[in-house]
Amino acid sequence: VQANVVNTVTGPRVTRYELQLAPGTKVSRVTSLKADLAYSLAATDVRVLAPIPGKTAVGVEVPNVTPSFVALGDVYGPFPHGASPLACWLGKDITGKAVLADLRKMVHLLVAGTTGSGKSACINCIISSILLRATPEQVRMILIDPKKVELSNFDGIPHLLTPVVTDPRKAGTVLMNIVHEMERRYDLMSNTGGAQSLKDLNRMREKQGERPLPYILLVIDELADLMMVAPNDVEHAITRLGQLGRAAGVHMVVATQRPSVDVITGLIKSNIPWRIAFAVASQTDSRVILDQGGAETLLGEGDMLFGPSGSPRMLRVQGAFVEQAEMALLTSHWRAQAAPELRTDLLEAAAQTTSGEAAHGALEDELLPDAITTVVNTGAASVALLQRRLRVGYARAGRLIDMMEEQGIISGFDGSKARNVLIDEAALPRVLAEIRGEPQGDPGAGKSAEDTAEWQPAEATE
Repeated sequence: VQANVVNTVTGPRVTRYELQLAPGTKVSRVTSLKADLAYSLAATDVRVLAPIPGKTAVGVEVPNVTPSFVALGDVYGPFPHGASPLACWLGKDITGKAVLADLRKMVHLLVAGTTGSGKSACINCIISSILLRATPEQVRMILIDPKKVELSNFDGIPHLLTPVVTDPRKAGTVLMNIVHEMERRYDLMSNTGGAQSLKDLNRMREKQGERPLPYILLVIDELADLMMVAPNDVEHAITRLGQLGRAAGVHMVVATQRPSVDVITGLIKSNIPWRIAFAVASQTDSRVILDQGGAETLLGEGDMLFGPSGSPRMLRVQGAFVEQAEMALLTSHWRAQAAPELRTDLLEAAAQTTSGEAAHGALEDELLPDAITTVVNTGAASVALLQRRLRVGYARAGRLIDMMEEQGIISGFDGSKARNVLIDEAALPRVLAEIRGEPQGDPGAGKSAEDTAEWQPAEATE
C-alpha cells in the first residue's frame, strides 16, 4: 500500500500517525493490515481509524513505549462559561487536550470495561471533579456500590441523600423511590405553570422565596449485581429515569464490568445516550457498549473511548486518576463543613397491596380518605399538594398518590402534564364509604330481578 505520513500526534498513551493514501488506494486495504502493522512495529496492539473523522487521512494509533499517566490535577482548570455543577474532567485526549464532560447536557452516562481497565478510577474521577466545585445545595448524590469498597471513600459527605447503598436488594427500593422523586418534581413543574426544566422551576421557586432544588446524581458502580437480584425492577427504574430524568434534574452514571446483553439490556442502552468504553475482551463486548467495535483494541489502565452512542467520532481519552490520599483529603474537607441531610425515606419500601384488597376498598393508609377529599375539593392531585395539606413526607404522599391511581380516583402519571381528578364532589361520600368499608344500604335496591340475581351469592341462584 502506497502512503505518506503527513502528520504525527503524540498523546499520553499512544501516538497517531496520519497517512495520506496514494490516489485510487482503498481505505479498507489499510484496515486489513492491522495485524501486520502491529507485528512490524512490535506493538501490543494497533488501532486503525479509516478514515480520521474530518480528514482525508487514515490514522494508525501505536502505543507509546513509555506511557505517561494523567492525574486529575493535570486536567482540572477553569470551567467554560455555562458549565453546570455536573461538569467534570475525564482526562486527556490524544493531542494532550483536557476533556470535559457535562452530565447536565449528556443527561446519562454508561461506563463499561473489564476488571483493571480503569472503570472504577473513572467513577472516582467524575465524583471528585464534581465535589471540587459543586456544593450540596447544587448537587445531591445517591451512590450504589454492591461491591462495598469502590465508593466507600465518599460515605458521610454532605452531598449524599442516603448513605452509600451496598445491599443490592435495597438498591432496587432506592431506584423506585428516585423515580417517585422525579415524578414529584414533574408535579411541582405542572403546578407552578410554565416550568419546562429544573432550571425554570428553580427560577420560579426563588421568586417565591423557596429554596431551589438541587440536581440529583445517581451513580451505580456495578449494574450486574443489581440485575442478578431484581432485573425487572432495576430495568424499569433505569428506563423511567433515562426517559424522563433530564427535565427533572435527575442524572445517572451507570457502570458495569460485564458488558453483556443480559446486563446492558436493549431498554437500558436506548435510554442512556453517552458511553465510555474501557478495554474489553472482544469486539462483541465493544458492540454491546458502543454499538461498534474498537474497545477491544484499547490498552487498559484508563485508556477509553468516549462519545455518544453510535457516533463515528468516538474520542480516545486517557482517563485521569485520583490518588487515595487526594480523595481522603477532599472528602474530609466536606465532612468538616456539614453533616449530610439524609433522606431516609428513600430507603423505605412502598407498601405492597394486592389487587383484591384494592377492589374491596381496604384502607391501606389512615390518611387515604383525607387525601381523596383534598384532591377532589381542590381539583388537583400531586405529591407536593399532599405534602403541604397533610403534612407528610414525600414517600408517604407518593404512596397515597399511587393508591388513588390504583382505585381510579386520579389519572396516571403523564410526564409534565397534571394528573386529572376522575370523580366529583357528588361521588365523594360514596367513595369514602367504600374506602372505609361502611355499609351503603341494600345493594339490590332499585335493581331489576335479573340484576339482583346477578348480585346475589352463587349458592343462592342455583
